[in-house]
Amino acid sequence: MPQVVQPDDEISSLGEFGLIHHLTKEVKIRNASTTTGIGDDAAVLDYGNKRIVVTTDMLAEGIHFNLEYTPLKHLGYKAAVINFSDVYAMNAIPRQLLISIALSVKFKISMIESLYEGLLLACKKYGVDLVGGDTSSSVTGMTISVTVLGETESGKTVYRKGACPNDLICVSGDLGAAYMGLQVLERERKVFHDHPELQPDLSDYHYILERQLKPEARSDIIRIFDEAGIQPTSMIDISDGLSSEMLHICKESHTGCKLFADKIPIHRATVAAAEEFKIEPLIAALNGGEDYELLFTIPLHDFEKIVNKTGISIIGHITKTGEKALLITPNGNAIELTAQGWNATHGKSYRRSG
Repeated sequence: MPQVVQPDDEISSLGEFGLIHHLTKEVKIRNASTTTGIGDDAAVLDYGNKRIVVTTDMLAEGIHFNLEYTPLKHLGYKAAVINFSDVYAMNAIPRQLLISIALSVKFKISMIESLYEGLLLACKKYGVDLVGGDTSSSVTGMTISVTVLGETESGKTVYRKGACPNDLICVSGDLGAAYMGLQVLERERKVFHDHPELQPDLSDYHYILERQLKPEARSDIIRIFDEAGIQPTSMIDISDGLSSEMLHICKESHTGCKLFADKIPIHRATVAAAEEFKIEPLIAALNGGEDYELLFTIPLHDFEKIVNKTGISIIGHITKTGEKALLITPNGNAIELTAQGWNATHGKSYRRSG
């Protein structure tokens, strides 16, 4: 007899993070070496002088990527990099990678070689060793699971929790480009289906397409912390959108925040594409996701250490416990932040790969 699914038993009733909490609320830590388990960008394991961080991510065809416009070499590169980003978000350095792949019969050896070419290129660039994995057959498409191990010194690990009132909120790079790149790819896919004889001209979209198809992890920011003597009080990578990630930090740190809309960095190519699609650029930056930039907080007294660093923007500050997470518009209006990014349980809305 088939199992009858009740309305309140639908996964969509919980949402992605609600489902994770539901499945793991009874999990108990049994080993002293497990410093941090579920609930951050990576788990943290204590083995003496070194802290080991472990993160894993799964990418499913049709949910996280579309092979109609995603080259397999780029996909392999991205699958590695988005996990490296989680490790950097813990103020750690990625060292080893394992990959498992499930494949349907439509994939040929040469195609998987291309996937691995991109994966190994990422490993070479970031100094990471491929140390193992697994393969399996699949009845539908491709599923990729990547696990990365990293290391950091005891006392330097940074978590989502730890932000304090008056801390500065900072972000690396610029936001919203990956989402706008996705909009271009989806539009051209639909045009191709209707008019396969047409060849798209994507020359004006190079920056945003690269941000979607071949993102980079911000290892340079970790070096800046080390060289400038900065110890962030909290940090997270931006995979689900700035709003969602900021709310994670506030929730875990038991604080509020104020983000200033006119301080949020948005690339001119993102602005141009957003105007073409009649999308407010700030919405793409707040909710688009897949930027893989680092969002972090630092003590106010470190202002001089960070203010002139290239590629880092100060976009707000942390407020007291009990205060709301707010976006302050240029005219001074306060809007409460909401998480509107990718939700993997629905398979729609904004896409996510990390």
